[in-house]
Amino acid sequence: MDALNAQPMYHSPVIHAVYARVRQLAHLASDAADHLIDAVDLLDHTRAGLPVELGDGFLAVVTEQEARRGAGRCFSIVASLTALGSSDALATAELFVVERRRWGFVPEYRPPVLSRTQDSTLRTVARGDVAITGGKPHLRREDLRVSIIRALESRGLVMREDCPAAWFRDERVHLTAAGRRDLAAAFARPRSTAPAATRPPARPAATAAKAAAR
Repeated sequence: MDALNAQPMYHSPVIHAVYARVRQLAHLASDAADHLIDAVDLLDHTRAGLPVELGDGFLAVVTEQEARRGAGRCFSIVASLTALGSSDALATAELFVVERRRWGFVPEYRPPVLSRTQDSTLRTVARGDVAITGGKPHLRREDLRVSIIRALESRGLVMREDCPAAWFRDERVHLTAAGRRDLAAAFARPRSTAPAATRPPARPAATAAKAAAR
């Protein structure tokens, strides 16, 4: 919110929607963090043999199996709260940049134009959908190639991070600060409309034969 408030801008209905989305994301993230803390406290108290609250102020010592089930319920709630968070964050960022462009606030930074494949891959990474296992990407889009990830890595736009063992993935792929900057600068930027080079139409066989006889 502080970052938004520091930007000079006209508070159009779209910008008001951006503020609302950011507030929603903040509340969801805060609620998710509370449930994760509850899960950790439940497991730590159970291992220490301490009673835990089961609701309505009732305290009891639970078994480790019961504690794990309780922690699992917390994780399920967190997954539901955050399921659309990264996609919403990306959509909100694009909404903000597009609206700012509409009112004449063009980003000063002008990175090289991204190809459609690069743009699509950066968006997929921004949504948290890319993981690497055995050197191969795992994600919802099945057409992503490792070579694309490596090309973006060489440009400093994405980075890999080791996954915890529980994720059953070797690495997660994230945007770097440069990747976030380049993707944001690409939002609503006009693409080149130059026509693709085309070959002249082939001459009919009869016409070609007459030309060869001459």
